[in-house]
Amino acid sequence: MTTFSIKTFDDLTGVDVYHILKARSQVFVVEQQCPYQDMDELDFDCLHLVAHQNDTLVGYCRIIPPKVNTLHTHDDIAKAAIGRVLVLPQHRGAAIAQQIMHHAIKHCRKKYGKKPIVIAAQTYLMDFYTSLGFEAVGERFLEDNIEHIIMILHLKKPKPPKVKGETTKSAVILQILLLVMSVLFLAGVVYLIV
Repeated sequence: MTTFSIKTFDDLTGVDVYHILKARSQVFVVEQQCPYQDMDELDFDCLHLVAHQNDTLVGYCRIIPPKVNTLHTHDDIAKAAIGRVLVLPQHRGAAIAQQIMHHAIKHCRKKYGKKPIVIAAQTYLMDFYTSLGFEAVGERFLEDNIEHIIMILHLKKPKPPKVKGETTKSAVILQILLLVMSVLFLAGVVYLIV
């Protein structure tokens, strides 16, 4: 069974930080063969969402608050961001990434309100993020020699539920107009015949 926890940097233990940084290094530096400085100053202000199975880290992401998010979109409105999403190789294929993202999105909505959420997605994962409701914006770009694209999860406005058998005013007016036109047509036909 997978359990999820969300902690501020200050609430993480030294062991937590070690396992998070080890997992990020394993996936983003070693597996993707991309030497880059993974640790950055943002970690101190982020929320860290960790997926565990039997007390072992299997997945992770960080939630970046709007006030420190450096991902800019065309509207330049501050948005929460989700980043460093990973599932360790031996745990992939069990929908852990979807669960991590659902937890992260839910937490963003709860903490920062029902506002858009942004990610810088590696382009090979666009279908995954699209399946979660994210939409690509802007042009693809290289970050640490890996192609990325900014994607946004907009707040979808709920459609009002349709009540079965409910007739709207416009439908009633249309029905009356059709009835009047039918009567006039029949009257015209009778006039022509007589």
